[in-house]
Amino acid sequence: MTSTRHNPYQVTDRNLALELVRVTEAAAVAASAWTGRGLKNEADGAAVEAMRRAFDTVAINGTVVIGEGEMDEAPMLFIGEKVGAGGPGMDIAVDPLEGTNLCAKNLPNALTVLALAESGNFLHAPDIYMDKIVVGPYLPEGVVDLDSSIEANLKSLAKAKKRDVSELMVCTLDRERHEELIARARAVGARVTLLSDGDVAAAIAACLEDSEIDLYVGSGGAPEGVLAAAAVRCVHGQMQGRLMFEDDGQIERARRMNPGADPSRKLALEDMARGDVLFSATGVTGGALLHGIRRSGVRTVTHSLVMRSKSGTIRFVEGHHDYQTKTW
Repeated sequence: MTSTRHNPYQVTDRNLALELVRVTEAAAVAASAWTGRGLKNEADGAAVEAMRRAFDTVAINGTVVIGEGEMDEAPMLFIGEKVGAGGPGMDIAVDPLEGTNLCAKNLPNALTVLALAESGNFLHAPDIYMDKIVVGPYLPEGVVDLDSSIEANLKSLAKAKKRDVSELMVCTLDRERHEELIARARAVGARVTLLSDGDVAAAIAACLEDSEIDLYVGSGGAPEGVLAAAAVRCVHGQMQGRLMFEDDGQIERARRMNPGADPSRKLALEDMARGDVLFSATGVTGGALLHGIRRSGVRTVTHSLVMRSKSGTIRFVEGHHDYQTKTW
């Protein structure tokens, strides 16, 4: 009889993907105590502290490359901080509370978000804007392009999906800088969904088969762009980005963070997130992607999404946590 050798690293790898859910769950539960209180900084601080403590139980030797800021700006989960209980070297991208305003105002789509990859596989993005465009999987490569007009991209996408432009839904942040983009998309017949905050969830939604969103486009935070790229990698969608600079100081900082690379280049998906990527998000407030935190007696119910690029598996995880026997 031929025996199959057992690979313990693969099992550890799979367990690690699910361990990340515990981290985003902890941050979401902590942030949810501040939902609707109008105190976004307190909500973010609670999520950061809970996520930091939860990382102490994860078997990695992690380095935060996308975090809450530099060491002198953030007490925890700052860029360069080491986290984890020891194990393989990993780069970590986090947004302990994606949509702080959404949480403070109890609006939909506030999430806690985490992505993980082997060292050196995430773009080190400064806290500036990034221009982004995202579509889902199973489309011709290059069906949309960051340097093409919104009209050309919609026409190409409609042709690839065998639909009329009028049937497509574009999603972007509701910002003054996007007014022309929105007007032009509507002028060629497309519908537009506007977000007040939180573009990571929108980028993911553009890649899910049962979503109404066909195209996510526009500028938002560069750190959130890297997190979105990690998620898009996991679902085999397409994404391009480009850092947007306001002055020479920002350009120089981007050069220092990514030596030898042209900071103004158009970024392909794998320029932002490559290798085997793990991604987890937990809902704080309910939305189209995830349910928010629910409490019933001693139990708290969480709803999370966990994905892995290597397998392409998407899991929705509902956790029922008993506070009589569990602490965070």
